[in-house]
Amino acid sequence: MSDSPLSRHAGPIALVAGGLFALIDVVLFALMDLDDRVGMLKDPVFRVFNAAYFFAFCGLLISLIAVYARQAHAAGTFGLVGFLAAIVGTMTMGGDMWFDGFASPWLADVLPQAFTAEKTAILQTGGLLSYLLFAVGWVLFALASWRARTLPVLISIGLAVGGVLGFNAGMPPYGVPIGLAVAAVGGWLIRHDRTVTPLRVPTTA
Repeated sequence: MSDSPLSRHAGPIALVAGGLFALIDVVLFALMDLDDRVGMLKDPVFRVFNAAYFFAFCGLLISLIAVYARQAHAAGTFGLVGFLAAIVGTMTMGGDMWFDGFASPWLADVLPQAFTAEKTAILQTGGLLSYLLFAVGWVLFALASWRARTLPVLISIGLAVGGVLGFNAGMPPYGVPIGLAVAAVGGWLIRHDRTVTPLRVPTTA
């Protein structure tokens, strides 16, 4: 296990980041109005939480790195593959959320007809690719954690389910499961760390 400050604080990082991710997704779901997307994007409260969702993905990415640092050795090559896949998937989905949080409100102000324009093949391909990478990446990371027995089976299953549902993480509330699963990882790590007996170095007289 890595002894870096990031890995030592993996539990609190994952607990807070996952919890905030789920909370922001719930708030966005409550504020959504798909019948008037332009009006929704002009709502100041929605804009704040929509932009915050991008930073929630940043927290998810940091949590992923911190948790992997705790299991890198035990997870082996398959764990590395799962970790890298989850990194790429989270980054691509986070890029989508940056656009939704910062570019979409600008388009709603200056070019509202963009939201009713026909979606081109390259836009659809890019969106589908980010959704798939996010889902596949987190499922692989969950399988690697289960295979290495670095996380409890139920939490690994929760991560896998969250990853599958995370295919639609850009559409609240489908991001809630992965947020809660990451928070569960954090809670388990905190409890686990409290039960580990610290190494006592004998003192000399």
